[in-house]
Amino acid sequence: MTGLDRAVRRIGFTGVSLAILALGIAAAAVGDFAVTASHPGPELLRMLHGLLTPDLRAVNLWALVDTLAFAVLGVGLGCASGFVLALGFPHLAAIRALCAGLRSVHELFWALLLMQVLGLGPATGVLAIALPYAGIFAKVFAEMIEEADRPALRVLPPGTGAVSAFFYAGLPDLIDQFGHYTLYRLECGLRSTLVLGFIGLPTVGFELDAAFKAGAFPQAAALLFSFYALVASRHVWARPWTVPFLVVGAALVLPAGLPGGDAWQNLVRFATRDVVPAPLRGADLLSGAPWAAAFGWLGDILRHQVLPGALATLVLSQVALCTMAALALALFPLVSRRFAGPVGRPLGRALLVVVRSTPDYLLAYVLLQALGPSMLPAVIALALHNGAVLAYLLGRQADALAYRADAPRGANLYFYETLPRLYGQFLAYALYRWDVILRESAIFGILGVATLGFYVDGAIAELRLDVAAVLVLATAALSLGVDALSRALRRALRVEPGARRRGGATSPPHLELASGRQGMTYDGT
Repeated sequence: MTGLDRAVRRIGFTGVSLAILALGIAAAAVGDFAVTASHPGPELLRMLHGLLTPDLRAVNLWALVDTLAFAVLGVGLGCASGFVLALGFPHLAAIRALCAGLRSVHELFWALLLMQVLGLGPATGVLAIALPYAGIFAKVFAEMIEEADRPALRVLPPGTGAVSAFFYAGLPDLIDQFGHYTLYRLECGLRSTLVLGFIGLPTVGFELDAAFKAGAFPQAAALLFSFYALVASRHVWARPWTVPFLVVGAALVLPAGLPGGDAWQNLVRFATRDVVPAPLRGADLLSGAPWAAAFGWLGDILRHQVLPGALATLVLSQVALCTMAALALALFPLVSRRFAGPVGRPLGRALLVVVRSTPDYLLAYVLLQALGPSMLPAVIALALHNGAVLAYLLGRQADALAYRADAPRGANLYFYETLPRLYGQFLAYALYRWDVILRESAIFGILGVATLGFYVDGAIAELRLDVAAVLVLATAALSLGVDALSRALRRALRVEPGARRRGGATSPPHLELASGRQGMTYDGT
């Protein structure tokens, strides 16, 4: 047991919660959370009016088709790559490090870097989704393989090879879980593809960006509703038997193909010149002067960009984490049968699904138009999106609790019966979302918030790709550090997010969301 484990177990749930809250209050005291717009009220009313009067003529069906095609190809490539990586994930540290690096960089950052090599084309959008998703799929698939109860393995003849045993006795029991999770991840891919439209890819996000910039809120509302319809109907058009048709159709819509000669030349230039620190380009590397200049160059980036950007990212993510936690605790009764009842529960679920389906980047973009540039729109967006996810999961956990026949009602049921029994899972879920919130906080810099993404966007705009590479690596390192701290806290508290399944294993939240949308029960059936 490490010193951290002993310290965390000594202070318990209460101490950890109070420490997180104290950090959130301190972050709120130093962050920029002002409303900077001179008249936010009229702008919000205009947006609300546009939301209530959508102009359906503005819906571009081809933008919806392109959005779906990018998501299908990106998620499909990420799934296939992640499955291969998952086979070696538990055994090779190099694979685990590669997957951690891939998933710690946000899709938007991948897209901004890939644009320098592949241009603003289909391959950029597909790979921007596939690369981080490959790391995510590898980790999740490896967890599923490790936790699965596979009785067929015990009846195989002696001497059966590990590969044969997995494909003939292990994979058949896991294929349904893999499929459910992949279809859930396709929904996430749709949200990612929408966001990529804000940097120029021909998706619904591109159309939304143009509508908001023009102040055409009825058109923006229609586009947004069309995206909700696409996500909401996912269980209709995304089924195991439709997957081959979706992949073939997406490949026909986006004929990305293999990179051509220019792309390979760009890649060589990118790897051998663009991301090489400026003081080392064309210099005599055997002498000490270029290296001294490179260290000075790196120190200047660390002091003036990485440090302030990382601090702003941490401040934003900490306030968003605390706000999300409070919102989730307030909202989960809306989707719990015991609290909302048979009428209120479907309405609560619909509300949370809509909020959860809206990318937080889009929410922040919209709120920035009304409230002005500060951290406040980003905090609201992060809290709403992630709070809806957390509330949905907690509501499912509350429905799984066994209550006494004489259990109290109302506030007493919430505070004395439900919350104490859910609090461990709540804390685990919140810690699980921590690094997700941090990754999202970093990309809000592209919208003007002074997080690490602000400096990444500026460096790429100035074609200082060597500086951008350092900043992206700093973002990845910060994300990995928060993820490691989150896992250490969960381990020390002996909590893991998820519902109990057969054999005492836990179903992680990503699998819970996937299985919940497919009508699976908590025991995995």
